[in-house]
Amino acid sequence: MIRIGVRIFFILLVGNYLASAQENYPERIISLGPSVTEMLYLLGVEDRIVGVTTYCERPASAKKKEKVGTTMEINLEKIVSLNPDLVISTSLTNPQAEEKLKKLGIRVIKMRSPEHYYQLFDQFLELGRILGKEERAKVIIEECKRKIKDIKEKTKLFHPPRVVIQVGARPLWLAPKNSFINDFIELAGGKNVGPDGRIGICSREEVFHQDPEVIIITTMGIKGEEEKKVWEKYKTISAVKTHRIYIFDSYKLCSPTPVSLVETLKELVKIFYPDLKDESKNW
Repeated sequence: MIRIGVRIFFILLVGNYLASAQENYPERIISLGPSVTEMLYLLGVEDRIVGVTTYCERPASAKKKEKVGTTMEINLEKIVSLNPDLVISTSLTNPQAEEKLKKLGIRVIKMRSPEHYYQLFDQFLELGRILGKEERAKVIIEECKRKIKDIKEKTKLFHPPRVVIQVGARPLWLAPKNSFINDFIELAGGKNVGPDGRIGICSREEVFHQDPEVIIITTMGIKGEEEKKVWEKYKTISAVKTHRIYIFDSYKLCSPTPVSLVETLKELVKIFYPDLKDESKNW
């Protein structure tokens, strides 16, 4: 009986090994977006990355990877020369370039810009599946969900401040209520008083009537300090009166990973609720 048991165990062991060996996980990956590159590092497959864009600077070691162009303009010859078995594109990738890569027999998957934070988690999990790192992705997501829940539990005890986040200057563009940045505001315990829907074009007069208590200016495409001075002319806006105008790194808001999302939420909580600043260190 013992010999039979050992034999069965051996057969199962070999079967599992062969099944896993048959999984054709990508070994030479090119990332065409900064957040994609960060997610690859989170999944522990940085050794499989053979090319990135010039904007892929996080983590620092990503800067040493071969460059294949920018997020919008890629070098097809360079990509082909690196012999990738997977190229991960984004919503900013030139569609014509994607099609050319596919015609050359190169596998391309697109990671579109998520509209809500749970879509980001779904994308990360799917990426984990594709790369044979599903369990690791699940662990990271569950930990992030737990931390988000802790943040919401802490902030729900307070009155949510009225918030606008500016992401463009000419024309003035504020994060609308149907957007990923709106999720940042609400998960951190704030109330977005930016435009309804998906379109963020807005006049400063409209902002004046909404009377935000917090104004956040992202650094994407605008000069933060100059924009801050413009807002300071509106002396009766609550955020101006209480000196609660902040300049924020656009990268954190516009190119999140599950982990960086949580870190950004912590920073926003410190802005929305200064009294929680010291306590948030333990989250």
